[in-house]
Amino acid sequence: LRASKSFTAALPGETERNGHGLGYKSVSVGHLEAPPLSPSRLSLGRASSTATSTAAPDQGRPRDYLVLAIFSCFCPVWPLNIVGLVFSIMSRNSGQQGDTDGARRLGRMARLLSIVSIVLGTIIIVLYISLSVRGNTPF
Repeated sequence: LRASKSFTAALPGETERNGHGLGYKSVSVGHLEAPPLSPSRLSLGRASSTATSTAAPDQGRPRDYLVLAIFSCFCPVWPLNIVGLVFSIMSRNSGQQGDTDGARRLGRMARLLSIVSIVLGTIIIVLYISLSVRGNTPF
C-alpha cells in the first residue's frame, strides 16, 4: 500500500457542498496556500519573543497592594488596616486561582482601605503630637 498525499480540506468560497453547508475541496499537499504573514506576527529573534512573553503575564496579573497594606499596619488605625491587609491577601489568592476580576476588585478595596488607614493614621499622629506639645507650653 502506498500513502496518498491528498486530503480533503475546508476552503472558503468553494461551490461543492457536502449537505452541511460547508465547502470542501480535495487538494494535494503541494497545492496548499499559506496565508501571508503580517509583520506583527514575524519573530525577529530570541529577544522579541522573550519580550512579548514577559510582557503578557504582567498586563493580565492584577495588583494585590500587599506592600502598601503591610505599610499601613504601622499606622494607629488597627481595625481598618488589618481589614486592608486581609483584602490584599484575598486578592493575591484570587489571582493565583485565576479569578482576575475578583482579584482586581479585592485589590482595589485593599488599596482604598490602606490609603484611608495611612491618611487617618497620619492625622491621628499629627494631632497627638500637636496636642502633647501644646499641653506642655504654658499660656
